[in-house]
Amino acid sequence: MKVIKPEQAEFFLDGPEACRQYVVTGKLTFGTSTLLAGQTGGVDSGHPNSHEIFYCSRGHVAVFNPTSDKYYELHEGDILLIEEGEPHQISNIGTETAVVTWSMGPSMR
Repeated sequence: MKVIKPEQAEFFLDGPEACRQYVVTGKLTFGTSTLLAGQTGGVDSGHPNSHEIFYCSRGHVAVFNPTSDKYYELHEGDILLIEEGEPHQISNIGTETAVVTWSMGPSMR
């Protein structure tokens, strides 16, 4: 077992979306995305060999799939399953900072 603190995670930006990637193994990837109210992150083209789970741990977001032209609304506690290869983009449509945790398997390595 291993405890990983936020400051130990790999940090990167996807537009204004602040991302932290905590774990990447051969079997799974886990991280978080944080957006201030009104912000929209970049378009993730999807992961051809991985299913991805979004869990809205704080706030209120919309996840857009440009291929289907559909939005999926997530409130705190909601989960969205993103199928293999589906592009997606997160927007904070709430009035407070939003945090989405994400995990995919198999890993995107």
